[in-house]
Amino acid sequence: MNTIIIEDETLAAQRLQLLLNDYDPSIKVLACLESIEETVLWLQTKPAPDFFLMDIQLSDGYSFEIFKQVNIDKPVIFTTAYDSYAIDAFKHSGIDYILKPVEAAALAAAIKKYDTLTNKTLQLNYAALANRYEENNIKRFKDRFLAKVGTRTFFIQANEVAYFNAENKIIFLGDADGNRFIVNYTIEKLEPILDPYYFFRINRKMIVHSKMIDIIKPYYNNRLLLSLKNIKLTEEIIVSRERVTAFKKWAEG
Repeated sequence: MNTIIIEDETLAAQRLQLLLNDYDPSIKVLACLESIEETVLWLQTKPAPDFFLMDIQLSDGYSFEIFKQVNIDKPVIFTTAYDSYAIDAFKHSGIDYILKPVEAAALAAAIKKYDTLTNKTLQLNYAALANRYEENNIKRFKDRFLAKVGTRTFFIQANEVAYFNAENKIIFLGDADGNRFIVNYTIEKLEPILDPYYFFRINRKMIVHSKMIDIIKPYYNNRLLLSLKNIKLTEEIIVSRERVTAFKKWAEG
């Protein structure tokens, strides 16, 4: 039995290899790949493994893009730090969905599931798996926030949000009218609870809403410069170089 690991974090990839070896030393890791581009090239020139271990957020975008470029008909065990992609995972040959940090018991259970499915020579119905997961685990993204200005507290609906921005460890919510409020979150905690169709984290400090983006310009060092509709901030709004590829894919819908 062999696999490939698709993971852009070196330590996470090494941990998966150790856990696999502890579980079953006969499992052979054919390659550790870090990006969509590298994975597509590998699969275009080599036979597919028995199963995949695949992170969802890679350095050059979401791993679901791989399925658009090459045919993958082998089971996939997805690993991710977020729980918001499970339905998509089961629509893309997923048989299990493990949240990071990956624990030995969770990985062992996923491989046992793979063994059970293949030993019974079942034809996997990924669409049925996705529908079953969707029925039982309807993802509800956060639709409103409690925000403060001084001693006053307001309800702000998610569709009224222009951006979230971190300044000196304080997180500000900016609305479409240019008002700023303090919210009791971190950027890391906000990212998985916001609807990814509308919201995108452009760098380590800022998340923007798609409807508020006015102009996108090239910026030095392979980055992008954004301007928001009717919003003036003291600092430039920059899409970091690492996020540019994923941002462009997100922007295209």
